[in-house]
Amino acid sequence: MKSIPLLLKSRLDSGATTLCWCWRVTTRTGIRLGFTDHDRDIAFDGTTFEAGAGFTASEIRDSLGLGIDDLEVESALSSAHLSEAALAAGDFDSAAVEIFRVDWTDPSLRVLMRSGSLGEVRRGGSAFTAEIRGLAHLLQQPKGRVFQYACDADLGDARCGIDLDQPVYRGTGAVLVATSSRLITVAGLAAFADGWFTHGLLTFTSGANAGRSSEIKHHGLSDTTATIELWSAMSAAITAGDTFTITAGCDRHFATCRSRFANSANYRGFPHMPGNDTLAAYVRGGSSGTSTLSS
Repeated sequence: MKSIPLLLKSRLDSGATTLCWCWRVTTRTGIRLGFTDHDRDIAFDGTTFEAGAGFTASEIRDSLGLGIDDLEVESALSSAHLSEAALAAGDFDSAAVEIFRVDWTDPSLRVLMRSGSLGEVRRGGSAFTAEIRGLAHLLQQPKGRVFQYACDADLGDARCGIDLDQPVYRGTGAVLVATSSRLITVAGLAAFADGWFTHGLLTFTSGANAGRSSEIKHHGLSDTTATIELWSAMSAAITAGDTFTITAGCDRHFATCRSRFANSANYRGFPHMPGNDTLAAYVRGGSSGTSTLSS
């Protein structure tokens, strides 16, 4: 149940029309942005809510039980703080969202109508539509471990234990040629074997993509240069001279963990778990009186 300030309630009962919507978005890096459908900026709780951003929202519905209450907001990409490049780069993925109903004559009179996070974002032309998911969607996310062949740890995290700051697992380089926003030819990685950085992570340290990262689909070596193919296209253009750091990759197989990283003790998969072939096998009698499994 929402708590409505008494003064705001009395104004609502009187038919007051001095209400507006305010949206606050907090990214995973802690950046806070505010937007409002009022014709002037509104400030409260340490946030300035920018007017003229063109935000509109679908109807807010509350369901009984644990059903997920989603809504959508639409806006033109007109804010200086909200660009298509930032959306494409994932800067707003899973950002926390708060939606307020505010009396613009006195912003202290407000009600938090909905909290959630940004879900799917669709872009088209100069506008975008973002799905806002209610808090109940967190209850539908998988929790705990999954029994599977592959390791479920991330290379370099606490469960894996590999120190990716060691020179053998980390390199730096510069772009020589950018064939596309996903395919680049680079210098500085000649000391590393072919494929060493496949499934790894590349982070740009200069250029239009500075500070942004992408996972590596393929790393190939040719003489003193290397070719890097990224899984996702970078949001800004890659140009010759852009510098980056790069860390080794792992395909999460037990053989790779053992031979490449000598880290079998920390392997977080189940490589000896019987698979579907074993479950579907049947007993077949042998000519010598012995029985074998056949699938």
